[in-house]
Amino acid sequence: MKKFIFVISFLFIGIVTYILITKPIEVKKIQLNDFKSNLENGRHIFLASGCNSCHISEGSENKLLLAGGQKFVTNFGTFFAPNISTSEIHGIGSWNFSDFYYSIKFGQSPSGKNYFPAFPYNSYQHMNDKDIYDLWTYWKTLPSDETPSQVHDLVFPFDVRRNIGIWKILFMKDKYFDQTIDQSTYLVEALGHCAECHTPRNYLGGLKKSEWMRGGINPSGKGKIPSIHPSDLKWTKDEIMEYLSSGFTPDYDMVGGKMASVVENISQLSDLDRELIADYLLRIE
Repeated sequence: MKKFIFVISFLFIGIVTYILITKPIEVKKIQLNDFKSNLENGRHIFLASGCNSCHISEGSENKLLLAGGQKFVTNFGTFFAPNISTSEIHGIGSWNFSDFYYSIKFGQSPSGKNYFPAFPYNSYQHMNDKDIYDLWTYWKTLPSDETPSQVHDLVFPFDVRRNIGIWKILFMKDKYFDQTIDQSTYLVEALGHCAECHTPRNYLGGLKKSEWMRGGINPSGKGKIPSIHPSDLKWTKDEIMEYLSSGFTPDYDMVGGKMASVVENISQLSDLDRELIADYLLRIE
């Protein structure tokens, strides 16, 4: 009897603990009068953060139509980028700014559900509030699309969104830089979220910080994302900037795969932005 009571008590404590640590965060209304919109900066954030690299349909020529559909193959199953267009039915057109803000900063939906970290909010959490607001105002100018989002094809227990609350405790608590970072780090680590693809992950999907930018599994399910650590890449600053501008490598090869969309976006940034990205890549230890 004592053993039975012990087991029941242990299960009860475990269930209560699980509920407490995975409960949604309390959402507070963001005061919009704290911001003044800047559409030009919003477009800059849109390009630098690569929203359309994942959220346009495969093969789409309209780089502003965020209809979703691209797939990402992982050890946990296949993720499909959702429709995040301004459609009120199939996109996120019914959201307010607080909904948008909490999705980016905390990876949480308006209904309080966790987003899977295939959405790189672990990097986006470091975006400053003004940039998120400018991105929001720019996003509202983009076209609507009525394509329904595809359902992720994941294996149990990784398909349970509530479990992502545990993942967040393990991996979002690590503030690998603070809000006083320099602009080059902000461009690469927060906006560009380069580590999300270029850094290998552990068996739970957390970034291996000891192998920063050393390459990772290709989200298309084929091959590997190359290392961009300076000891492996061995490109000069001018060569990095040229690649980010034209897509040509020092060997006159051409960028391909999903990186082609990334370079297309970065090529529309300023020369200074590309120089700052190159500076960051050359100083990784």
